[in-house]
Amino acid sequence: MRLTGERIKRTRLIQSENYVVAVEVEMVVPVDDPSEPCYESETIQLLRDIKDHADRGDVEWLRGRGKVYAAVGAA
Repeated sequence: MRLTGERIKRTRLIQSENYVVAVEVEMVVPVDDPSEPCYESETIQLLRDIKDHADRGDVEWLRGRGKVYAAVGAA
């Protein structure tokens, strides 16, 4: 279901133990309640999928969705 309202782009960071993925997503400022932007259900599912792939270490899949950063060991 598509929400009506102004659409804005935001960068979200999804973190797993070994990776952080920066992905640009679309948020909607609903006409009925413009107090706070919200996600559509498709965007929420995408963020969950990214988290699942990051947890599994599927870097090739992640690179197709956003910028992937790898954790390095502490000195």
